[in-house]
Amino acid sequence: MTATDSPTADPSTNGGSQRRGFGVDVGGSGVKGGIVDLDTGQLIGERFKLATPQPATPDAVAKTIAAVVKEFGWTDKLGVTYPGVVTNGIVHTAANVDKAWIGLNAPEVIGAQLDGQPVTVLNDADAAGLAEEKFGAGKDNTGVIVLLTFGTGIGSAVIHNGVLLPNTEFGHLEVGGKEAEHRAASSVKERKGWSYERWTQEVTKVLVAIENAIWPDLFIAGGGISRKADKWVPLLKNRTPVVAAALQNTAGIVGAAMAADVTATTL
Repeated sequence: MTATDSPTADPSTNGGSQRRGFGVDVGGSGVKGGIVDLDTGQLIGERFKLATPQPATPDAVAKTIAAVVKEFGWTDKLGVTYPGVVTNGIVHTAANVDKAWIGLNAPEVIGAQLDGQPVTVLNDADAAGLAEEKFGAGKDNTGVIVLLTFGTGIGSAVIHNGVLLPNTEFGHLEVGGKEAEHRAASSVKERKGWSYERWTQEVTKVLVAIENAIWPDLFIAGGGISRKADKWVPLLKNRTPVVAAALQNTAGIVGAAMAADVTATTL
């Protein structure tokens, strides 16, 4: 359990002109949340994190989310990321959480553990993409921006001039007879002991397949391996510029808070 500098006053009340939001990022190992300055994309105070319950059943995860929210005394609307496909609040996939999530209305399940706050739930990569496009590596760019998170698999988000195209699953694209994430996830590099030079050959193939389909203006590379982007991004041979994600561990929290701040029709 990690917690520092949790606020003592009610943080849901805006002080002055500062717009505040709240986001929770649900991952396979941790559930972390925090208050977000919606004008700057910065966390207000520290984030708070609890371990993801095992098994990660809907009820157990919802109670953990509620515990994170209540740590801050937050009583307003909030956003929550989910590690899978969510359309109109309904969960369709469950890779790193219990399969019992599939078919459930995630905002209802989570909201039942809270005090009536409206809950917006979106895919975790989509949340990170929203945050990176507005406040991170994509903030000075326009057009089509694609975030790809390289980890155990490959997550993706597509944003066009600030508008999210939700639930893209580019990690499951077939590239040369293999799913993209079976070819170019960072876990593949680790498992096979590849050098950056060898691995980026596979990443390039995936990027070329995506850019031939939708012609993005910028790729943002996320995931833990993006911290060493200087070692491998210059080795890529695709035509679209590639930059490393900037927000790192806060992107999901920030993007979730952003999603809760806009109308549900945009998600």
